[in-house]
Amino acid sequence: MVDAAGRHLAFTEDGPPQASPRVVFVHGAGGTRRVWARLGDDLSRRARRVVALDLPGHGRSEGPGCARIEEYAGWVLRFLEACGARRPVLAGHSMGGGVALACALAAPGALGGLILLGTGARLRVRGAILQGIRTDFERTVDAIVDCAFAPGAPPVMAEESRRELLACPPAVAEGDLRACDAFDVLDRLGEIALPTLVLCGESDALTPPNYSRFLAERIPGARLALVEGAGHMLMIERPAPVGESIAAFLDTLS
Repeated sequence: MVDAAGRHLAFTEDGPPQASPRVVFVHGAGGTRRVWARLGDDLSRRARRVVALDLPGHGRSEGPGCARIEEYAGWVLRFLEACGARRPVLAGHSMGGGVALACALAAPGALGGLILLGTGARLRVRGAILQGIRTDFERTVDAIVDCAFAPGAPPVMAEESRRELLACPPAVAEGDLRACDAFDVLDRLGEIALPTLVLCGESDALTPPNYSRFLAERIPGARLALVEGAGHMLMIERPAPVGESIAAFLDTLS
C-alpha cells in the first residue's frame, strides 16, 4: 500500500531494484493488478523492474471508482509521486491505455515513455453492454469475456478473467465502462512527445488492430507490434512475445 493524497492504493513490485526505467502497469475496466501477473513474471526474468497498481475502487485500493478516464489519470499521477517513481514507463491495457494517454497529455514530464496495449484513442462501448452491466451483470460479464480471447485460448484463462470481473463491484464496473465510452483523444495524439510502443493482439475483437494502427500513425515516432495468436487479453494469452517486445523497447530508452 501507498498513501496517495489520503487514499491507500495497492500495488505489487518485482524485479531487480536497480533496473531502470521502471514499468508501471495500469489495468483495464473492472480489473485489478493481477491481470499483469504472467507478463510481470516474464519481465522480471528479463531483469526488468515492474509495478502493477490497483486503481481506486478496484482490488485492494480504497475509495470509489472514477467517472472519467482523466480522474483515474489523476490518481495514477498521485501514485507515481507518492511511491517515488521518477519518469517511469507507463503501460496501460484497454481502459488503462486510455488512462496512460490521459497521463501523457496532462503531465508528460512525469513519464519516460508509454506502452499502450489493446487500447484506442476513443473507447466506445456498445449500448447493450452499458445496459446489461446494470441489469444482468453476470451474463454481461460472460459476453465480454467471450470476446476477450483469441480462438483456441485455454479455457482456464477465460475463467480467470470471468472471476476477476465478477469480483468487481457492479457499480464500479459500470462506471469504468461509461468512462471508456466518454473517452476521446483522437484529436490530441499529435501532442504526445513520449517514446511510445503500441501492442495489440492480431485477433483482438474488442479494440481491433485498426485502433492500434491509428495510435501508431498519429503519435509521433510510435512503434507498432501486432501479437500473433492473441486477442484483447494479449498480456495473459502471449506473455513471452509481449514481454520480448517490451524489453526491446525499454532497451532503446536506456
